[in-house]
Amino acid sequence: MPVVSAHEQRKALWLSTLGFTVCFAVWTIFSIIGIQIKEQLGLNETQFGLLVGTPILTGSLTRIALGVWTDQYGGRRIYTLVMLAAALATWLLTYAKTYPQMLFAALGVGIAGGAFAVGVAYVSRWYPPEKQGTALGIFGAGNVGAAVTKFLAPFVLIAYGWQTVAQVWAGAIALMAVVFWFATSEDPVQRERAMSGEKPKSAWLELAPLKNLQVWRFGLYYFFVFGAFVALALWLPRYLIGVYRLDIASAGMIGAAYSIPASVFRAYGGHLSDKYGARRIMYWTFLVSVACTFVLSYPPTEYVVRGIRGPITFELEIGLVPFSVIVFVLGFFMSLGKAAVYKHIPVYYPKNVGAVGGLVGMIGGLGGFVLPIAFGMLNDLTGIWTSCFMLLFLLVTTALAWMHFSIRRMERRATVPDLKRLPELPEMQPIHQPHHVGALGPSLIEDWRPEDRVFWQTTGRAIARRNLWLSIPSLLLSFAVWMVWSVVVAKLPTAGFQYTPDQLFWLAALPGLSGATLRIFYSFMVPVLGGRLWTTLATWSLLIPAVGIAMAVQNPNTPYWIFLALALLCGFGGGNFASSMSNISFFFPKSEKGNALALNAGLGNLGVSVAQFLVPVVITAGVFGWLGGDPVMVAEGDRTYPMWLQNAGFIWVPFIVASALAAWFGMNDIASARASFAEQSIIFQRRHTWIMCWLYTGTFGSFIGYSAGFPLLAKLQFPEVNALAYAFIGPLVGAISRSATGWIADKYGGARVTLWVFVGMAAGVAGVLYFLSIANFAGFFGMFLFLFVVSGVGNASTFQMIPAIMSKEMSRLLPDADDAIRLRNAEKESAGIIGFSSAIAAYGAFFIPKSYGTSISMTGSAEAALWGFLGFYVTCIAITWWVYARRGGLLSSDTDIHERPIMPTPSIRPAE
Repeated sequence: MPVVSAHEQRKALWLSTLGFTVCFAVWTIFSIIGIQIKEQLGLNETQFGLLVGTPILTGSLTRIALGVWTDQYGGRRIYTLVMLAAALATWLLTYAKTYPQMLFAALGVGIAGGAFAVGVAYVSRWYPPEKQGTALGIFGAGNVGAAVTKFLAPFVLIAYGWQTVAQVWAGAIALMAVVFWFATSEDPVQRERAMSGEKPKSAWLELAPLKNLQVWRFGLYYFFVFGAFVALALWLPRYLIGVYRLDIASAGMIGAAYSIPASVFRAYGGHLSDKYGARRIMYWTFLVSVACTFVLSYPPTEYVVRGIRGPITFELEIGLVPFSVIVFVLGFFMSLGKAAVYKHIPVYYPKNVGAVGGLVGMIGGLGGFVLPIAFGMLNDLTGIWTSCFMLLFLLVTTALAWMHFSIRRMERRATVPDLKRLPELPEMQPIHQPHHVGALGPSLIEDWRPEDRVFWQTTGRAIARRNLWLSIPSLLLSFAVWMVWSVVVAKLPTAGFQYTPDQLFWLAALPGLSGATLRIFYSFMVPVLGGRLWTTLATWSLLIPAVGIAMAVQNPNTPYWIFLALALLCGFGGGNFASSMSNISFFFPKSEKGNALALNAGLGNLGVSVAQFLVPVVITAGVFGWLGGDPVMVAEGDRTYPMWLQNAGFIWVPFIVASALAAWFGMNDIASARASFAEQSIIFQRRHTWIMCWLYTGTFGSFIGYSAGFPLLAKLQFPEVNALAYAFIGPLVGAISRSATGWIADKYGGARVTLWVFVGMAAGVAGVLYFLSIANFAGFFGMFLFLFVVSGVGNASTFQMIPAIMSKEMSRLLPDADDAIRLRNAEKESAGIIGFSSAIAAYGAFFIPKSYGTSISMTGSAEAALWGFLGFYVTCIAITWWVYARRGGLLSSDTDIHERPIMPTPSIRPAE
């Protein structure tokens, strides 16, 4: 590598820092000019949040690409191009007149924020690892550009208007680009490449480290320490004007008082990370931030104490001075945290600083985009100014918990051999002998060979079935909690909640959205944490939405946003399906996997029917006595009766507790099923992963979407019919169909069965359209029952296809491996694809009810949505036939179903 002088190092560092300061000042320009634009265009809080956050979006999303290009082509040229592009966009902003034009221009201004990824990669190449923390800390102090904007822009804005601010800032960044180009040199790595003629690596190789989980965890940390910093830098002037009635100049000054420590002390954070270690700095950052955001989130409150001599009243509210001090402290520790996060990247990824730093910076930058919008939405929904700090408190608490438990898990792994030698209880330690080790701890199974027929018949089958029958109740309860909204939503108007049909469909759809999203994460949790622990945790988590619903529905004055939050929390139940199916798939041999998964999923799906049958019954009686609360009196026609709507949540609590305890004490972990996220991420490179996501959306997505949307759809389309009395039947027959028909796919082939399933579903939707057009409820209901039955068959057949597909694919992908290795890889990838495809398919629980609501609000009928579903099934028919079922397709022959399973050579175990 070329010799680097100290003068060149300092010049590269300080000019990069100055350039980043100017870029950051441009990037956050809307925090000041946006206030005048808001008044000029008459924007609401949410629109203002979107305008302020749009540049942050561009600056965040471009960071990966810019980081990769920096690694490939050098920071000097990329940095200069970024600043020139931002200068042009900022100048063109002055010609924008309407809100859409402002948003479009803001996208271009945001390019300035991408300079961070460029600067990190450029600066790190000039310094050795032991000095990179301090160097990157100094560079990151360029965040002070936000304070420059808040300090200077208000005066220019008041004197000349927001257009002049944009013109001046555009000129400044253009001048900086010219200075940087002529005053800096190519970095040492780029010079060495030029001397040797080496070509840069491809972008795909640069992105390879992004599959590591710790990179994404760093992204979460940076989402708070940087994303929340940017969000507050943008939001504070608006907050101070709204809460403390300050003028824009004063608000800008206090905003600068926050931005300066949150930027300048980043250099000190790099020094502390070099000296004391990044972990300690991260702990202090998160602990202090938890305390600060908790205090700041407390809204102004009036208290009345019933004293001896009458009421005693007092108020609790944070004044401007203590608010400024706490925000200053918060900004200071955020600056330390930003440096601590980036201390790791050049040390562990010296050749991929641009790509890894770009991803972490992108996630952090997205926080600066998402959070201001969320702040505006929370203001609109709650009417509480401090709701923004409530959100930040939740965010930093999550980051602290994840970091702490990850560290503890790492430390426990280091001591596992010693821990395994200890007895189950300390009372036994004096008499504990080597032959006692593991005698009372059967939860982890080290030797698991389900394809070995002798092992399966003598040992494996009993263990697998026990885990299956303990998994089913947990999954049933998960579906019940997930779909409880489908009944509760239909009863909210009766209980006195005044919501529009579109608002009700939103509540019915949101559990599907959150459940599907959580499935993406849940699908990878079993190999990481173990099926026993994760099933237990996932079951306990159901208590949160169950108890929350029970409390919220007792008061008709409960704000709508609380119901939105509870609807999202019901997604805990939806997410559990992915981990449950992934877990059970490890226990059974290929010949029985289809039936086992069908039983687990089919009987678990019964939770939908159980909820839709049980809830209408239990809400009519005081099942829990005085513990359950008072009923609300409702009137329907000439009849008035009490209704305990809270029982819709309370009824599941004892069953959740029992199931969670049973899972913990009765289930097992399989050692060979353990895998990191990086090992599992190989499934994203398999094209069949994405094909099966599409097909499973057509089967399970339809089942769960129709389950969520049918009660409310039937009530709106046929108001004269008591649809809730029949709603449970559809999910019931669908669940039974799934659990009872797994053998059909095992016998005749999953591809063949799936093809005919989609033909039947297209015919079923056509029938629904016909009977809806003639307003015939009996035919309408009959066609939906047919759709539920057929979707249940398809749920089983599509899941049966996945192990068969991967079994064939492993022969192609691993031609030189032995049968045992191919079998193990096929099982792991099949489990991952099963979990991930179930996550994608679960979005049907959101899109189908929301499609109904959108179709009804736009056309007055649900027919437009149903026509869309019909078109989707036609694509599923074509894909299934072409890829799998036709002659020459991957599964065109059923021999893969009837082949003898791969028989790995039995392992020889030492005598015990």
